[in-house]
This record gives sequence, structure tokens and C-alpha cells, in this order.
Amino acid sequence: MKRLNAVPTDRVHLWLMLALTFSTGVVDAVGYLGLDRVFTGNMTGNVVLLGMAFAGGSDLPILRPALALVFFMLGAALAGRMLRKGPEGWSGRTSIALTVVAGGLTALAIFVAVADVQGNEILGSITTSTMAAVMGVQAATAKRLKVAEITTVVVTSTITGLASDSRLAGGQSKFWQRRALAIGLILAGALAGAAALKVDLWLGLAISAALSIAVAVAGYVRHHRERGADVTTGAAGAEAG
Repeated sequence: MKRLNAVPTDRVHLWLMLALTFSTGVVDAVGYLGLDRVFTGNMTGNVVLLGMAFAGGSDLPILRPALALVFFMLGAALAGRMLRKGPEGWSGRTSIALTVVAGGLTALAIFVAVADVQGNEILGSITTSTMAAVMGVQAATAKRLKVAEITTVVVTSTITGLASDSRLAGGQSKFWQRRALAIGLILAGALAGAAALKVDLWLGLAISAALSIAVAVAGYVRHHRERGADVTTGAAGAEAG
């Protein structure tokens, strides 16, 4: 425990956001492979799917990707509004936002375990829309934490940065390790999500829920300890004065 406490806060936040990046890969695999080709974390995928569908692409979904896009933005907007009133970095509002993510994914895992969301169009659309809203909250929270090069939901810009800033491109390869980790983890998450579908639809959501719970708890505990240390330091300083 002492070793963990010695780790800089920025490093802890990086680890937590990388865990959520893996979780996004799981959720996107569940949405795309298990629920009619819908990306619930990577909105770029939905925009491209909608463009091809509007152009007459055969058998491409329109309703669910469109709903996912709208609900992702709604989740991000609500989270952004709440987080904007809080301080920079981790705060009590950050813990609340990530608790919402964890709670939403847990509820979805239970819901898809008991309801036939793959056989019922309405239930399926409700599921993917809710998944997207939860991922919107997660993305807005990650953005607020400002962990460099880690958004938890987008890797295209990460891949671009990895290549354009590499030594091959004449750069200094800044942040190459975290960029490579983010790319690898979202890939690993997609692999895990696809494998989980071989068991059942709920399993992938349960994995993501467990990760989100762990991140929310770890972040809260770290923040709480830091606040306690600040109070102790302030009190000691006052007594010395």
C-alpha cells in the first residue's frame, strides 16, 4: 500500500484511464457484434456507418447508430455540465460521474441477462442508447481529468500522434508508451468483449462494469487520502506558525 501511495497522482490517473480504455473496447465489441453493429463508445464508427447507410449501403443499420450518437452526446453534455462546476483534476464530482458509469453498466449487464434484447428491437435500441449515454459520461469525465493523450474512447488521434511524433517522423516520441498502451488496450478490450459474447451478451458488460467500479473506487480512495494529507499538512503548518 505504501508503494502505491508513493506513486504520483498523475500516474495513478493514467492507469485508471487506461483501464477505462480497455473497458471501452469491451463495450464496443458487445455493441457492434452483439447488438446490430452499433458503436457505443467510438462515435467515429457510427458517423461512418450512417454515412454509408444514407448512401444506400446494403443492410447497414441507421436507427441504432443514430440514437447512439445522440445519447452519447447527451451523456457527455450532462456530465460536462456537472463536472464544470467542480475543480480541475479528480474531485467528488469525478467520483460521482464514474459511479454513474459503473452503476449504468451494472444495470445494463443485469438487464441484458434477463431480457431478450437481441430478439426485441425496442429493447435492443434502449440497450445500445443507454450504453452510449454511459460512454458519453465516461468520455466527458476523462476529458475533464486531462490525462495527456488518453481519451478512453478515441484511438485515431492517438495513432496519429504516435506516428507523427515518432523518431521516424523526426519527432521525440513523446508519450509513445501511453499512446501504444491505449491502442493495445482498446484492441485487447475488443478481443475480450468478442470472446465474452461466446458465453453470453451480459458477460462483456459485466466485465466493463467491474472495471468501472474498480476505477471509481480507486480514484475516490486516492483523492480522499490526498485531501486528508493536505488537511494534516495545513494543520501542522498552522501549529508551527
